This record gives sequence, C-alpha cells and structure tokens, in this order.
Amino acid sequence: MKRRLLFLLACLPGLALPAVIAAPAPSERPRFDWPQWRGPDRSDVSRETGLLKDWPSEGPKLLWTYEDAGAGFSGPSVVGDRSFSMGADAQAEYVFCLDVKNGTKLWSVLVGPRLENNWGDGPRSTPTVDGNRVYALGGKGNIVCLELANGNKVWEKSLVKDLSGNVPGWGYCESPLVDGDKVVVTPGGGKGAIAALDKKSGDVLWQSKGFTDGAQYSSLVISNAAGIKQYVQMTATSVAGVAADDGRLLWRHECGNPVAAVPTPIVQDDLVYSMSGYGAGCRLVKVMPKGDGKQKEEEVYANKAMSNHHGGVVKVGDYLYGYSDNGDWMCQEFKTGKVAWKERKLGKGCLTCADDRLYLCSEDDGTCVLIEPSPDGWKEHGRFKIPQQTKLKRKSGHIWTHPVVANGRLFLRDQELIFAFDVRAAGSGQ
Repeated sequence: MKRRLLFLLACLPGLALPAVIAAPAPSERPRFDWPQWRGPDRSDVSRETGLLKDWPSEGPKLLWTYEDAGAGFSGPSVVGDRSFSMGADAQAEYVFCLDVKNGTKLWSVLVGPRLENNWGDGPRSTPTVDGNRVYALGGKGNIVCLELANGNKVWEKSLVKDLSGNVPGWGYCESPLVDGDKVVVTPGGGKGAIAALDKKSGDVLWQSKGFTDGAQYSSLVISNAAGIKQYVQMTATSVAGVAADDGRLLWRHECGNPVAAVPTPIVQDDLVYSMSGYGAGCRLVKVMPKGDGKQKEEEVYANKAMSNHHGGVVKVGDYLYGYSDNGDWMCQEFKTGKVAWKERKLGKGCLTCADDRLYLCSEDDGTCVLIEPSPDGWKEHGRFKIPQQTKLKRKSGHIWTHPVVANGRLFLRDQELIFAFDVRAAGSGQ
C-alpha cells in the first residue's frame, strides 16, 4: 500500500517528495572526519561532541600504537575508518593508510626522496583527502594524487621541476589545499609563489601574478575578505591574498618573518591574523575594497605578545589560544591583541580544539593537557604522557606533530610511533 501511494504521489506534476533520511542506530555516532591539516575548514576547531570533559588520572584509554610510521612530522588525516599520513625510511618518503579501528597498515606508496636536515628528516606535510583521492606533498616538493582505496597513483608533479619552485631551508612543509576543482600549493619563486593545479590531472591552471615571494612553511587558507574569494598565505616578508579564480595579487601586507614563517593564518570575515616566531610577533589586518578588482589592507594591531614558532594558534569565540615563545601559554583577544591571561604550566607545544576543550601537547616529552578555552584563566581537566618515545635519532628536533581529534579518537605522534586514544564520553556511541 505504501509503495503504491509513493508511486501515485511521484506521478503528480509539480509535487516534490520529501527526502527520506534513515535515522542512525542508537549506538552510532555522527562522523566528524578530519580530512586535512587543521580540519575541514583549517581552523583546528572540531565540531565534534560527546567527548570526555575530564580525563582520568592515567589519561584516556590507549586503543592502539602503530610503530612503523618512519621518520617525519606529518600529521594524520582521518576519514571514516581510515587514517592517512606520511613517513620516511632510509632513502624515501611515503604516504601510508592505516585502519583506524586497529592501527594496521592498509597500503603505502612512494612520494619521493627523503628530506634530510639538521632538525629532523622526513616529510612535514599532512595529506589532504578529497572524495576518493588523497593529495600529499613531500619534503623536497613532490606532490602526488592517489586513489584513496588502494593508493594507486593518479598523477604526480614536482614543485621544483614543474613549477620552478625552490625548496625552503627546512623543506616543503605546507599541506595541499583542495578547493573545488583545484589543488593549491606554494612552490614559491619568480613564476608565481602560489600555484593552482587541476585536481584530476595535475595540469597547471595558474601561478600567482604579482606575488613571487619564496616559499616558507605556512599552509594556505581560504578567505572571502571584502567580497572576493581568495587564498591567504604568509611568507618571510609578507602576508598576502591572491584571487582564487586566476591568482592575481589582491593585497599584500609587509611584515618581516625573517627566519621562518610557519603557523597557518586565521581568517574571519575581512580580518586576517598571522603570527611567527623568532621575535616577529603577531598582527591583525583588515582587508578592504580598492577598486578595479583589487583590494587594500589596513593594520589593526601588531605586537610581540604572541610570538608563535610553529605550534599554531586556534581561535575559539573571540579569543586566540596558543604558546608564545616568551615561555607562556596564552589567551589573546582576537580583535584587540590584548592578553587575557598567560601561564607556564606546560612547556612549548602545539594544540587543537574539540567539544569545548583544548588539547595541548608538549614538544619535550609528549605530555598532553586538557583545558577549557576560557578568557578567565587556565582551567585544567587532566593530563597524561605518551607511553613511549621514538627510538629514532631526533637530531635537534622534538615532538612536533600536532594532535588531532576525530571520530572519538585522539591521535598523537612521535616520529615512527602513532598513538590512538579513546576520548569518547560514556554513552556517546561507537
């Protein structure tokens, strides 16, 4: 009877049937994938809920440890029951896929030669997952497009040979940005600092006109500042926006980051916040229309309160949180640059945010701390230390892979070791 009624209704002209959506089983959790560097919108703030608000004294439950990730600092991208990251053996760098349920390796694919330097060898980039494809950038500038299911190579390019880029001092570190039909990367150099490739073929669509800074280590973010879709990037000399449609330079703000420009900028409406270490500090600029398809920028503030090396900053509400190289974890007001509080209750590190909690990770020994994102002060809700540290030679490096929270799991990495912890609250489903 129901089938006949649906057939008759469908035959009536101009009558649309409502979509039928199956309700999830009571034990199922909604999926909160983490398909790229700093999450779906590159803000490093997850919308996931149903997570632990307080940790037991021993920390959350360890689900599994993968011990063959190789050298490098690449973080995980997590989509469904798969995780994707990068590592290096003695000669080469690889992309690999793990089963999130148990940490077993499903496939591994060669990217390019191993990057070596005095701060630690191997890849730094996090793979980007888009539909049934995975995009990954090696430390020496080889970018590959792979089939998600089995790792089969679809295409590959070299940011150096094909895009006239130059490998920065500590290797290519940015994570590829997929936007619509484009993969956008920063080879740096005279042909255009930023390049857009066709994500299906790898063909070059454009390289940025009027923006030819050398590549640094920051990753691109998307902005619609002053009504124009654009890609925002930070280099050693400036932070700038280029048009998404053709790569033309829209605006550029001179702000020296002389040694290394690493953290990802934060965008909100017409505002762009950027920061660097080595005393460069932080700045907020407002982007405004200028006419003739171009824009101009105005500095709202610049100070040395937040001098962030590479641990990143996250924005929650009206405030920014992160580690400043003066030795403090800080809370800073986004629109004014004023410091709300600073504390020295954990060493230098990186962080992420999920379900109204900040996950802070120390670079020295892998201590992870859970705090509230509050302008009223440091409010701690537990801490623990990773169960073991790398057996590989560190050179001058530390534990630099950023934490990731996705689908009820906290992922931490120290070189060849990847740990998955259960951070789901009781009764929140599978």
